[in-house]
Amino acid sequence: MQVNKVRLIALASALSISLSPSLSLAQAGAKQDMKSAGTDTKNATKEAGHGIEKGTKKAYHKTAHGTKVAADKTADTSKTVAHKTSAGTKKTLNKVEGKPNP
Repeated sequence: MQVNKVRLIALASALSISLSPSLSLAQAGAKQDMKSAGTDTKNATKEAGHGIEKGTKKAYHKTAHGTKVAADKTADTSKTVAHKTSAGTKKTLNKVEGKPNP
């Protein structure tokens, strides 16, 4: 019985000694995996940020261009309306005064 206990203790010691390096390797592997996951997340965030930056700049420039085009068209229309109003006023004034149309 005592021999069996000694063998059992020797076997348990041998297993624990043989498994301890593999446990430390597994821990080192897990640590590296965590570092890699963090780096991958950081890089993905950077790429997403660059895409958002590009989209924001494009939207800004398109909006600025559209605003300029609208302002130019509004100015042109305002000039046309002013000229037509002026011409209409002159025509009406000429009718009131009895002058012939030019």
